Amino acid sequence: TFEGRVEVYHDGKWGTICDDQWDDRDAEVVCRQLGLSGNPKALSWAHYGQGSGPILLDEVECSGNELSLDQCKKSDWGQQNCDHIEDAGVSCDPFTVLTFPSPRFAEGSVRLAGGRGPHEGRVEVYYNGDWGTVCDDGWTDLSAQVVCRQLGFR
Repeated sequence: TFEGRVEVYHDGKWGTICDDQWDDRDAEVVCRQLGLSGNPKALSWAHYGQGSGPILLDEVECSGNELSLDQCKKSDWGQQNCDHIEDAGVSCDPFTVLTFPSPRFAEGSVRLAGGRGPHEGRVEVYYNGDWGTVCDDGWTDLSAQVVCRQLGFR
């Protein structure tokens, strides 16, 4: 599925994420990490139900360009001041279309969409408040290397 409570695996245990600082940029990273494209939406206050077990992360603050939550600014594992009523959720709804310019992307931001994971897919570029595709005329391995580097891959 494309939505639910976010749980992370650390030190042999599954646990939840506290919704302090949780926003759509964090959701975007979760969706990317899961290989889902769509309109990332952060949900708070145990929108998808309260988890059980440990609350493993708190104060997650992604820029939105990271490839995984591990690369985001966050509390140390297990360091939190929350209850499960604050469990974070995400919707990566593929059927929702953004109807207004989103201020969270810089002009020229790049993303991959429609691939089997965050490491492959159709190249899309953010320009003038919208995401668009790139024509393959003159597209070379060198072009792909630039995109990979911009996305943080080797």
